Amino acid sequence: MRSFVRPAAALLVACATLAIPSLSAQVPALVLPKASPRASVSQTLGMTDVTITYDRPAVAGREIWGKLVPYDSVWRAGANENTVITFSSPVQLGGREIAAGRYGLHMIPTPRNWTVIVSRQANAWGSFSYNPAEDVVRLAAVPMPGEFWERLGYTIEPGTDSAVATLRWGKLTVPFTISVNSRQIVTDSLRQQLRGLGRFFWQPWNQAAAWSAVNDVNLEEAIAWADNSIALNENFTNLRVKAVLLEKRGDASGAGQLRRRSFELATEADVNNYGYLLLGQGKMDSAIVVFRKNSKDYPKSWNTYDSLGEAYAAKGEKKQALEAYSKARAMVRDGDQRKRIDGILAELR
Repeated sequence: MRSFVRPAAALLVACATLAIPSLSAQVPALVLPKASPRASVSQTLGMTDVTITYDRPAVAGREIWGKLVPYDSVWRAGANENTVITFSSPVQLGGREIAAGRYGLHMIPTPRNWTVIVSRQANAWGSFSYNPAEDVVRLAAVPMPGEFWERLGYTIEPGTDSAVATLRWGKLTVPFTISVNSRQIVTDSLRQQLRGLGRFFWQPWNQAAAWSAVNDVNLEEAIAWADNSIALNENFTNLRVKAVLLEKRGDASGAGQLRRRSFELATEADVNNYGYLLLGQGKMDSAIVVFRKNSKDYPKSWNTYDSLGEAYAAKGEKKQALEAYSKARAMVRDGDQRKRIDGILAELR
C-alpha cells in the first residue's frame, strides 16, 4: 500500500533533515555572555607579580553561605573553572615556600574558620575533580563581616614584603596573607641582569651596589659589584657608593679615603647633586659647605651660586642667600631663570 505524508509533516521532516550536519562537519560554537563573568586582579610585591583569575557569580537574592555554597565541602572559590592564583616569583603561604607558577585556588567554608587550598592542578572544572594529593599548601583563614558585594570579587592590598588577598562576596570577607622575600628576589634578579649587556657599562654595576647598600643586603658581593663599576669608569658616584659599603662593613678609614678621592674626580654636576642630597636629608650646614666649594671651583657658573643661595635660604640666612642669588642673577642669561631669581630676590628683601 502506498504511504501518504501530509504536507505539513513532510516540511518538518525536511527541515529536520537539513538541520542534521554530515558526520564530517563541525558545528561552530557561538560565544555568548557568561552568567558569571571572568575577572582578574593583580598586584606587584617588589618584583613579584601576584594574579588571581576567577569568575564572578552574583548573590541574586540567594542565601550564599551554607546554602548555595555548602559548608565543609571543597569549593572552587568562584564559578565555572577553578579559581587560579599565579606567582611570577617564589612566595610564602602558610609558612611554606611556593615556587613561581600557576595554581588552583580552592576553599573549604565553615561557619567559623575556613581553609584556603593551593593546588598544583590549575585547570579543573570547579572543584569536582579536586584531589587532596595535589595540595601544595593549606592555610587557615578567618572570615569577617564586610561591605556588601553583589558579585564575588578579590582584592589584593600590598604591604612591604607581603600582601593580603581577600575574597569578598555578600557581606563576608575571607583574607589570607601572601609573603615574599623581596630582597632575595631582587638580589637574584640583579645577579642575572649583570650577566647581560649591562655588565659592559659602569652604571648597572653601580646601581646594583647602591641598591644593596640602601637595603643593607648582600654587602660583600655588592663591594665586588662596586669594584667592577670603578674598574670600568672611576668616578664620583661609584666611589661614594663603595665608601658607603665599606663603612657598613666597619672600614671607616677606607671609606674616608674613597670620599676624598671622589671629590678629586667630581664634576660640577656631581657636587651640585650631592649638595641637594644633603639638603634633602636636612643637613643644611653640610650642604652649604658643598655648595660653597662648588662655587669656588666653578666661579663662572651661575648655577653654583643659585644652589648656594637656595641652601642659605633653607637655613634662614637671608643676607647670605641674597648675596648668592644676586651673583647668580648677574651671570645668568636665560630669561626664564632671570625671572625666577628675580622673584626669589623680591621675597628675600
